[in-house]
Amino acid sequence: MVEMELLGIKLELPSNIPIVMLREVSGERRVLPIFIGLPEANAIHLALEGRTPARPLTHDLMIDVLTELGARLERVVITELDAGTFYAELQISGPDGPRTVSARPSDGVALAVRVGAPIHAAEEVLDEAAAPVPEADDEDSSEVLDEFREFIEGVNPEDFAS
Repeated sequence: MVEMELLGIKLELPSNIPIVMLREVSGERRVLPIFIGLPEANAIHLALEGRTPARPLTHDLMIDVLTELGARLERVVITELDAGTFYAELQISGPDGPRTVSARPSDGVALAVRVGAPIHAAEEVLDEAAAPVPEADDEDSSEVLDEFREFIEGVNPEDFAS
């Protein structure tokens, strides 16, 4: 497992499909783009901004339920990429011990952002779908960003299909 950091949400143009952007915390610092739905992108965006809706959204409700049950989200792990679909697991600790629950990566990220839980990805997933982004100093950072933008603009969901 490789620890990841959430870079944010980007929109693929011209289709306006949201992409959650994760990057390795250390090592090669590859970036893992995952196409997600608009509701999940909105949920992640709200959590990143620290905005709390007047009534809990689904992800807020899930955190409230876990808390009421004496459980907590320990980490989210992106476990697999199969036929262009990413899979994830929620690793939860509670009074009855650890539990693992299958989840969509977008839902896992939305939950992790709310509670500050770490996000990990399987090395095999990164080998298959992550893009290497070279490290750069401040002078080269705009060039790296331009290269990465070109990558994102050229990637399609079908690119991740086996």
